[in-house]
Amino acid sequence: MGKNKLKKFDDLQGYPHVFQYPFSALQEKRFEMQGKWGKQFFKNENPIVLELGCGKGEYAVGLAKRYPQKNFIGIDIKGARMWSGAKQALEEGINNVAFLRTNIELIDRFFAKGEVSEIWITFPDPQMKKVRKRLTSTRFMQLYQNILSPEGLIHLKSDSPFMYTYTCEMVKANGYPVQVSTDDLYHSGITDDILEIKTFYEQQWLERGMNIKYIRFVCQPREQFIEPDVNIPYDTYRSFNRGKRSGKQSSQENTTSK
Repeated sequence: MGKNKLKKFDDLQGYPHVFQYPFSALQEKRFEMQGKWGKQFFKNENPIVLELGCGKGEYAVGLAKRYPQKNFIGIDIKGARMWSGAKQALEEGINNVAFLRTNIELIDRFFAKGEVSEIWITFPDPQMKKVRKRLTSTRFMQLYQNILSPEGLIHLKSDSPFMYTYTCEMVKANGYPVQVSTDDLYHSGITDDILEIKTFYEQQWLERGMNIKYIRFVCQPREQFIEPDVNIPYDTYRSFNRGKRSGKQSSQENTTSK
């Protein structure tokens, strides 16, 4: 591990708004602030919004700056990445944002039923071959249902045609009410301050001429979940933040570059 990464981990240890609880830590003790984020940390009763797979944390910080009447928590297992957002929040005195370093599969151990009002999923790995790892699969919808309020919202913002199509099919199969859905966000005519916030990777996709997809739906409680049975073409490229790129270009990129 490089010195720079070690320095970032040392910084995170001392940040009062960063909580690090990987699976090994939860094995030793439960998270005592479950159900008490508003009272014990934020010191208010404002709605709590999560960003899953927050990466560098720029979306969580951007949301927190624009909406001081809400509390935001960025969640990721990669501590070195979230250091950027955590550092910015500390330096700028943004008090309505926190960061949680843990596996997303464990989030129901950190939040009580109904404690969360919204969930943002920003540019996740589409996990084209592993449905159980997709952050909008029915497996995860069950987890989200355990912590969201009955009319809680889920937002997906993605560069991946596969991820967007899969999520739309999952939403349709389970009858979730859709508020907004578009496969070309920045040419859709939607004017929304929230959606104008761009992550590091999103900006790179836009510079390459890629369309950004977005869907927002209501995660109403369900007793049974239906996994969509559809064949979806795989993406022909690999996102910037998914390890090494395949070097392939999508048909959209080829068209744009001409």
